[in-house]
Amino acid sequence: MAELEGKVVLVTGAARGIGKECALLAAAEGAKVVVNDLGGGLGGGDEGAAAPAQEVVDEIKAAGGEAVANSDSVSEASGAKNMIEQAVDTFGGLHSIISPAGILRDKMFHKMSDDDWAAVIDVHLNGSYNVTRAAINHFRDQEDGSFVLFTSTSGLIGNIGQANYAAAKMGIMGLSRIIAMEGIRKNVRSNIIAPFAWTRMIASIPVKDEASAQRVDRMKNAMRADQIAQLAVALAAPRAKDVTGQVFVSRGNEVVLMSQPRPVRSVARMEGWSPATIIDQAFPSMSADMYDAGASASVFPYEPI
Repeated sequence: MAELEGKVVLVTGAARGIGKECALLAAAEGAKVVVNDLGGGLGGGDEGAAAPAQEVVDEIKAAGGEAVANSDSVSEASGAKNMIEQAVDTFGGLHSIISPAGILRDKMFHKMSDDDWAAVIDVHLNGSYNVTRAAINHFRDQEDGSFVLFTSTSGLIGNIGQANYAAAKMGIMGLSRIIAMEGIRKNVRSNIIAPFAWTRMIASIPVKDEASAQRVDRMKNAMRADQIAQLAVALAAPRAKDVTGQVFVSRGNEVVLMSQPRPVRSVARMEGWSPATIIDQAFPSMSADMYDAGASASVFPYEPI
């Protein structure tokens, strides 16, 4: 039996890249799919069109599946509400949301405009809030629901030039964690994926040196969007009912379970601390356990599998 047989799944950002592959695989696994995509450009804006989402719907139908297009924006609460209502009105329910919709506006932090900051936060963090908030009571009432949200190693570890993106993606980690904690009694799950895949978002990152060029080439050839979709659909499936509140990385043929913040080392001073004693004693005793300022490539420096 297909993993999503009889289920209804909403996929945001589903006209291209990871979202498209998630929509196609969800349909192949038996789901009825709401294919959401604003149809906008990589940086957001008003370039939206319904055609890209409809093309994915047509591809699903041609393969014998069921799907409907939606061109609302995740950054608008009313748009998220429309997606959930469309799923219920068209297919009679909703059981999972897979939400990789996103934009990039990369810039060094000291050069970043307020608009660049706000646009990325609005689509990624507020967009994740909007779709989860619009669906949460429906999921709780039916005591069945799964959110698969998307974070990034830019947030979990860090990448230069992506302060807005990193902040939004770490916010999604906190959002997912609380949804998972609060949803356990109602069988509502939430997990997040940090994906490594060649998409138009990754293709937009400037390549400034040979090392960067080699890294991008590895990503293009060995880390595909369809590999990310396998994990996303697995997390949406009923048989993953015991998996919630987790952070995964999907990188080529690897699935990595990531750690979450927990105490690493503590020091105490019975007579209390002063700034001077913290600098002279506490920080040196902790230095071996402190993390450096390396980017995500320093944590995943090896060839993708």
